Amino acid sequence: MHLDFNQILKVQQNKPPYLMMDYATNVIPGKYSEGYKDLKDDEWFFKVHWVNDPNMPGMLQIEALVQMGSLAILTLPGLSGKILYLTSADKLKFLKKIIKGDRLVLKSTLNYWKRGVGNFTGEGFVNNELACKASFTLILPEEINRFKK
Repeated sequence: MHLDFNQILKVQQNKPPYLMMDYATNVIPGKYSEGYKDLKDDEWFFKVHWVNDPNMPGMLQIEALVQMGSLAILTLPGLSGKILYLTSADKLKFLKKIIKGDRLVLKSTLNYWKRGVGNFTGEGFVNNELACKASFTLILPEEINRFKK
């Protein structure tokens, strides 16, 4: 399935200017999500990071991977619009500066989803070159609470 900008807004809770994706080109619920963010000249973070060398902050790159990954869970039946929380991120790599005019292609694979906990591997590409990557864990508290004694 694919999701346009308005559909993304319905499925997950992040809103502009913090929404770090424009379009989801391929979402396989419970498995994978892929899409992109086009970096426009007027992105808020380019104004402050860094004035003489504007680029997308590394943690926002990770946030973009996380947001894309969330679609693999939030497109599962009954989960649209729920809130997921990032609980950990590791194996972070920043390999290419992401600047104004770039298209950041985001690919997030759900490695496992069990009892409200999901582990992902995400990669971001610019011009078919790996720009960033990370492993991260998202939780859905509502689902976790169903399994508490």
